[in-house]
Amino acid sequence: MRAAMFPLLAAAALFAAGCAERSTPPGPPPVCSCAPGDPVVDPALLAFLSKARAVHHEADLAEKAKDERSAISILERLIAGPRPGGKKTPPEVSEVIADTRARLADLRSRGGDAEGAMRDIAEGLALATTPTHFRGHLFEVKGIVLERQFEVLQAKGDAPGADRAKAAAIDAFNEAVEIQNKVIESTLPEGSPVAPGSPSADPSP
Repeated sequence: MRAAMFPLLAAAALFAAGCAERSTPPGPPPVCSCAPGDPVVDPALLAFLSKARAVHHEADLAEKAKDERSAISILERLIAGPRPGGKKTPPEVSEVIADTRARLADLRSRGGDAEGAMRDIAEGLALATTPTHFRGHLFEVKGIVLERQFEVLQAKGDAPGADRAKAAAIDAFNEAVEIQNKVIESTLPEGSPVAPGSPSADPSP
């Protein structure tokens, strides 16, 4: 499982545990009953996050056994399964699915399925539409997929195709860096200096 997803799922699980301790109505409430001012968490969302953890751990075991085909099938179950929110998918769910798409793309690419990998990237980017770690990670994986294509084409002696794949990989990696720069800068206190060379840096002397 991608390391970046662990904090997201763990935080949700910890919040749910604390919230459940303060729940007073008998029986399962429709939403988590928390103290005034606390965010309200849908139990379906918590169930989905727990399911996602289990699925990714199972995929980890398949990968350790060098069974990447099984790992792909396991992750596809999460993609195809029910999601909270119906037509209005919560952002946490979109982020988990987008990151799962990134992992699927990497696995497919390792197995030589570049076309399937690029489909996963496109599906993930359709979910992660704003500058977040998850969108940046998808572009990072896109660059890796294209880098592998470059190596395959180069080995085949297809110099023009290899050059195109290399250029596209560089573009994808640059896009990943730009997005992650935006994510980092968005966390800085207002008025903090921006590192020289950053796209957001003021070019004026």
